Amino acid sequence: MWQFFRQPYPCEESVRSRWVKAFWIGVFVGLFLLIFQPFDLSSWDTPNKTVKILGFGLISFLVTAFINLTTPRIFAKYFTNERWTVGREILWISAHITLIGVVNYLYLDWLIGNPRYSPNLPAIIIVTFVIGLFPSAASVALNYIIQLKKYSQTASQLPISGHPEKPRETAPAQPLLTLTAENEKDSLSLRPADLLYIESSDNYSTVVHLNENQPVKTLLRSSLSRLENQFGATAPTIVRCHRSYIVNLEKVEKVTGNAQGYKLHLHGGLFQVPVARKYNDTLVAQLKSLA
Repeated sequence: MWQFFRQPYPCEESVRSRWVKAFWIGVFVGLFLLIFQPFDLSSWDTPNKTVKILGFGLISFLVTAFINLTTPRIFAKYFTNERWTVGREILWISAHITLIGVVNYLYLDWLIGNPRYSPNLPAIIIVTFVIGLFPSAASVALNYIIQLKKYSQTASQLPISGHPEKPRETAPAQPLLTLTAENEKDSLSLRPADLLYIESSDNYSTVVHLNENQPVKTLLRSSLSRLENQFGATAPTIVRCHRSYIVNLEKVEKVTGNAQGYKLHLHGGLFQVPVARKYNDTLVAQLKSLA
C-alpha cells in the first residue's frame, strides 16, 4: 500500500486545466449540498435558499482556483513531476478540502448571523473532509491506473532505432554546430550527432553531449528557447520535448511510460528525459518515422 502512495503522479498542469478542475469542484460541492442538504440545511428556513446554498459551490470554486493558481508558483520547486507522487496528490486534495470546509463554515456563519445558532466548525470540516476525501482518493487512484496503462502500453509498442544492440551505420561527416551563450562570447561547438539532450535551469542550460563516446556536461548562460532557435533546420531530430528539455531523438534507445507520461532513455539508460503531454503526439510520430 505504501509503495502505491510513492508512485509518480502527474503534477504539471496548464492554467486552463487548473481553472477547469476548480470549476468542477465548485459544481460538485454546490449540487451535493443542494441535493442532500447536510448540516441541517434541510430545516433552514431562509429567503433565496437555493441561491445561498449554491454560494457554497461558488466559494469552493474560488478557493480551489486560488490555491491551484498561486501555490504551485510560490512553491514551484515542490510542484514538479520529479517530486510529485500519488500520496502527495491525495494530501494536496485533502488540504483543498480542509480549506474549503473552513471557508464554507465562515460563509454559513455569516449567512446565519446569529451567534446562538453558530455552526459547529469541527463538525463541518470533518463532514466536508469525509464527503470529499474518498471520491477524490478514488479518482486519483483511477486516474493513476488509466495513465499508467496508457503510457506503458504505447511506450512498449514504439519502435526505437537507437537501441544499443542495433548500432546505426556510420553517419556521414556533419558540419559543426555552434551554440552561443547570451553574452555572445561563451560558446560550444559540436556535431549534432554528438548531442544527447539539453536541460534548462533558471537562466542557464546544461548541454549534455558526447566527447569520444563519453558524456560531457557543458553549462551555458542561455535560455532553452534561445538555444533551440540556434539549431534551425540543420538538426531536425533535435526537438523540444518538455519546457525544460531538448532531446536528440537519434540518441533515444528506449521509451518507457508511467502515470506522468513518457521517459526517454539515452546512453545505456544513464540519462532519462521526460516528455511533457503537449509534445506526446508529435514526438511519438517523429520516433516512429526514425525507426
